[in-house]
Amino acid sequence: MARTSHLTLVSAPDSGFGATWLATLQADYTAADIELLTSVLAWLNPRLHEQTGKGGESASEHALNVAAILCELKVDAECLAASLLVPAASTHDALVEIRDRFGARAAALADGVARMAMIESMDGDAARAEGPAQLEGLRKMMLAMAQDVRVVLIKLADHLQSMRYVVKCDDVQLRHELARLTQDIFAPLANRLGAWQLKWELEDLALRILEPDTYKRIAGLLDEKRSDRERYIGAATARLSEELARMNIKAEISGRPKHIYSIYNKMRHKAVAFDAMYDVRALRVLVESISDCYAALDIVHRLWPPLPGEFDDYIAKPKGNEYQSLHTAVMGDEDKPLEIQIRTFEMHQHAEFGVAAHWRYKEGSRRDAGYDEKIAWLRQVVEWKDEVADASDVAARFPRDLFADTIYVLTPQGRVIDLPRDATPIDFAYHVHTDLGHRCRGARVNGAMVPLDTPLLNGQQVEVIVAKQGGPSRDWLNPALGYLKSAGARGKVRQWFNRLNHEGSVAEGREIVEKELQRQGMTGVNLDKLAQSFGFARLADFFAEAGRGEISARQLQTALRIDNAPVAPLEEQPLVRKPRAQPGGILIVGVDKLLTVPAGCCKPAPPDAIIGFVSRGRGVTIHRRGCDNVKRLTPERLIAADWGVSADSTFPVDVEIEAADRTGLLRDITEIFSRERVNVTATNTVSRDTSAYMRLTVEIANIADLNRVLALVKNVAGVTRAARA
Repeated sequence: MARTSHLTLVSAPDSGFGATWLATLQADYTAADIELLTSVLAWLNPRLHEQTGKGGESASEHALNVAAILCELKVDAECLAASLLVPAASTHDALVEIRDRFGARAAALADGVARMAMIESMDGDAARAEGPAQLEGLRKMMLAMAQDVRVVLIKLADHLQSMRYVVKCDDVQLRHELARLTQDIFAPLANRLGAWQLKWELEDLALRILEPDTYKRIAGLLDEKRSDRERYIGAATARLSEELARMNIKAEISGRPKHIYSIYNKMRHKAVAFDAMYDVRALRVLVESISDCYAALDIVHRLWPPLPGEFDDYIAKPKGNEYQSLHTAVMGDEDKPLEIQIRTFEMHQHAEFGVAAHWRYKEGSRRDAGYDEKIAWLRQVVEWKDEVADASDVAARFPRDLFADTIYVLTPQGRVIDLPRDATPIDFAYHVHTDLGHRCRGARVNGAMVPLDTPLLNGQQVEVIVAKQGGPSRDWLNPALGYLKSAGARGKVRQWFNRLNHEGSVAEGREIVEKELQRQGMTGVNLDKLAQSFGFARLADFFAEAGRGEISARQLQTALRIDNAPVAPLEEQPLVRKPRAQPGGILIVGVDKLLTVPAGCCKPAPPDAIIGFVSRGRGVTIHRRGCDNVKRLTPERLIAADWGVSADSTFPVDVEIEAADRTGLLRDITEIFSRERVNVTATNTVSRDTSAYMRLTVEIANIADLNRVLALVKNVAGVTRAARA
């Protein structure tokens, strides 16, 4: 059932505001801590007097009760001071005064909690209608708004106190809104931070409000079984204590308190009745060391037979929030199931109080000077990005530190949008919809107009002002101006301009082609076939290429002559004549003065048997007839070719050389090529272990000259192979 604080907290203002509460802190906090809190209460008292909060709760009572909850989590005095100051941190002037009086960090904590209030003001029904991802976005945004994990702890305590108060409030709508917010946002956050005490009570209170009949039924079943359960637990505790003492294991054993929501959840998910719940009767065993945990487990299993499938080792494999314990269920005396948890005292502190108390337990109850550094480590637990439902993934995810590079902002409808850090309103607009980005002309952030290059912050609400038509500015692509942060938005802007440029190029290219057809007197040419002859499936792409100048007038003229002078199939076409050689030394059958280019894949050279291919925009590409790529070319575009008789023609050829690696090897090889007047245009040398592998591109007149030079290279000391590639 919902637990109330064991402290009497509130004193009337005229009898010393918070004096009773301060008296309870003497054992755990230093004199300086008490002095800080006393000064905070003195400053706060007149400012909270007669103020009320949710459901009419006194603002001063609420602040003190929140601080009391945090005391149970063992937080530091600065965190307690900030929790008290939250109700007064609603204005800029108040924050300035808080900063001047109590320090920048206390002011930052109070301000962080105050800013989180906007989460509670959102339309929860609309968020739930968006689905689990939207609720997860709200949780992430809440964590992103916190620069310190203590901000989240204060907010959790603040919400818990509100739930404690409204559970008996007459305002049914307020109760239900807070309870749904608890289930959607705050209980999952408490779970991920390992703040179990907060999580359990938040869940129980939410169930009590939203499903009162179910809550009362389970509570009644627990009460009805209480006397029998207490008798049974007492007997089991005595038996286990005796056996542990006999084995010299120091332990504390207690009956584990039952949380109604936990029982309800198990009954619902496992579809079992209350009587079949193994953990209605439960023991918790606290020992001094991990080895004692496993020794105690062995004793438990020797006393009572374990139930199959009911053992979990969270010590060897902790949960994502660093929770550690051994869980087992056994068939106890009287054939009644009994759940037993075994853990060390340190593990228990972490299980009960989560991240807020883990380090304090190790260092004692006094505040540690390095607390802030350790909190920085703990903040990594909440710095995750893409985890959706299972908190067990957090430990594996948080080292990547992705969360620090992400911000979460809201649309006017309350939808959460995640963006890169320092993203602008234009990034936001493109993330929502591409057309919204194109027409973006201004933005309001939290209701105020801002420049379009303004970096957005976590939790801000962004509204985009658009034009009826138009497109983006080229300035947006200038990184120095800072308009765009996300790669996705930049890509969409580039696509818009590329499409705009493409349309202009198509129009210009169409005009160029039509003018050339008119000049040649070939206006009846099939344009689709002409485009295909250049390798384009779409006529618009062919026009765009021509408009950008990638297809020259000469290439267009050549293609028109070829397309309108059909050539017989290659194997049936005799070589009837040899026109004069082109400057490159290649003859094309049936056509004079045609641009030819040696293929880079096979690099033909005389006297290789060759063949031509009418290529897109490059004239005729010359291949060796045995080249593998020729088999994949369009047969209709192949054309007969032969070598000419030009004496000064040279051709690039690749050669490969393997040799034992040594100093001066490359120099000796290149000297041979130089001496034989063979030009080397490219070299690539790789050494592995004791071997050298070279690939050289050389210019030769014919293969006979190449073979002669390679024979000389083979005589170089250390060369084991020299051949044409």
